[in-house]
Amino acid sequence: MRSRYSAFVVGDVAYLLATWHPVGRPATLELDTDIRWLGLNIVGRTGGGMLEDRGTVDFRARYSVDGVRGEQAENSQFVRENHSWLYVGAVT
Repeated sequence: MRSRYSAFVVGDVAYLLATWHPVGRPATLELDTDIRWLGLNIVGRTGGGMLEDRGTVDFRARYSVDGVRGEQAENSQFVRENHSWLYVGAVT
């Protein structure tokens, strides 16, 4: 989760797509260059241990657009495949 947040901060679209599970991965991804990311707080998590292949991360990411602050909140689902964690999508 933290590495994906960092990828959003630096605009690393290739990394974001590579760490997105094929089930929901878009063909392309355009990031909003007006967003300035200000910080990430991990609120909670489930699973995701060394011997597990599933987990969730509940997070809040703070941002600013044209001086107006906001927050992105999501409980994200991840799966481990071939020793790599992949983002599946928001827990519904």
